[in-house]
Amino acid sequence: MKQYNADKLPKKRLLSMQLDLSQFEAASEEEKAQHERMRESTTFFRDGMRRLFKNPMAVASLIVLVVLLVTIVFVPMFYPYSYSQMIEVNGKRDKTAKNLAPFEYSQNELAAIEEGQEIFPHIFGTDELCRDYFIRVVYGTRVSLTVGLFASLIVLVIGLLYGSISGYCGGRVDLVMMRIVDIIYSLPDTLMVILLSVVLNQVISNTLQGTFLAKIGTNMVSLFVVFGLLYWVSMARLVRGQILSIKTNEYVLAARAIGSKPGRIIRKHILPNCMSVIFISVALQIPSAIFTESFLSFIGLGVQAPMPSLGSLANAARGGMQAYPYKMLFPALGICLIVLSFNLLGDGLRDAFDPKLRR
Repeated sequence: MKQYNADKLPKKRLLSMQLDLSQFEAASEEEKAQHERMRESTTFFRDGMRRLFKNPMAVASLIVLVVLLVTIVFVPMFYPYSYSQMIEVNGKRDKTAKNLAPFEYSQNELAAIEEGQEIFPHIFGTDELCRDYFIRVVYGTRVSLTVGLFASLIVLVIGLLYGSISGYCGGRVDLVMMRIVDIIYSLPDTLMVILLSVVLNQVISNTLQGTFLAKIGTNMVSLFVVFGLLYWVSMARLVRGQILSIKTNEYVLAARAIGSKPGRIIRKHILPNCMSVIFISVALQIPSAIFTESFLSFIGLGVQAPMPSLGSLANAARGGMQAYPYKMLFPALGICLIVLSFNLLGDGLRDAFDPKLRR
């Protein structure tokens, strides 16, 4: 019988000589799938982001938002025109640069080009006051995004504090606080927004004179006040519902047993376990705030001139919509693109971070 030296044989061949391979069979597809699901441990955030990046619509919307953010931040740094600057040729105002079509030059600009001067094209044309329309749309997008983000932050802070106190305290405190929420929630949003914007604009106009808030404008400040008064109720209800379901868990009872204060329990044990739902709600609140700002600017209660917003640009383009339809197209397309991207991103975040929707 042939003898083998175990020290000189490969490990795989030596193992196959010691085991009876007929006792083994190939793994089934179900067993392979189970093995694939047995991956290395990860955090809740990393696991949610991994699921998010597998959603093509969410990734596409995220790319669009990043491109918009880069555009509104860096383009005004090197663009030759400002949002309030009227077109000038050879140091004089060019009155022939009124209502130009996209990539169209005025008569004075064509004459300057023939003389050898370099004239930057008007990508979106010009408006009725001979101002470059592209940079005004860029600044309008910047204003609309800033309003949406800041308003969502106001809604998050107020709703988070109010809902946390109501849900954790419970009892009569919860009863009284939720009845206040029901009263605010029953008010007609559009009517209250218009009334509050008009009243606050008259009340705080004199107060803001001489302060840095005067540069923002009374309409913008009143818009933020409206969001702080009306739009936090949905966030408060959401946070209250999450806290009511979490505060009965064992780790919360253990924290109470060792003498932890209610503020620490809410901050360290309850809120981190419902942050995914809050995060998704904030992502869906941003397009709502942008749409509200655009609506108020469209009816003249939003951003004040000369600072543009997408809503005010659309309102200004309404009069010449038949003759210059592109003036309405660009701000309306910007509003639709921003709102659609945030909605798709919010849906992707909900699918990625909500445990009930996991497959």
